[in-house]
Amino acid sequence: MTDLVPRVVATDAALSLIATITARHGPVMFHQSGGCCDGSSPMCYPEGEFIVGDHDVKMGDIGSAPFYMSPSQFEYWQHTQLIIDAIPGRGGMFSLDNGTERRFLTRSRLFTDDEYARLGPIARRGTPTLFS
Repeated sequence: MTDLVPRVVATDAALSLIATITARHGPVMFHQSGGCCDGSSPMCYPEGEFIVGDHDVKMGDIGSAPFYMSPSQFEYWQHTQLIIDAIPGRGGMFSLDNGTERRFLTRSRLFTDDEYARLGPIARRGTPTLFS
């Protein structure tokens, strides 16, 4: 069996911040912002307090937190691996990292041809259809 390449990963700094936030707020989830009020930040919410759209794409999990984005964002980011990091600064207005003096940041890199061939299937929320 071929090892699948994750579409989203987290740095140690991001995993540490997720652990801190989870200890305070319980389970969390992420949704990649589309660039409105808080730029293109990964937004962290208490699990179940952000309504994921029927066609949103689950990119994977970072730590124990699911990570979603809108279909239009996925079209833009589909050829890249998202690398979620945590850096000094204020978080997004509605994101749970606000007030920690650290914030989540999305970095990315293009997949190699070999990695692209080993991407796992993803599903749009609300539909059973898998696609690569």
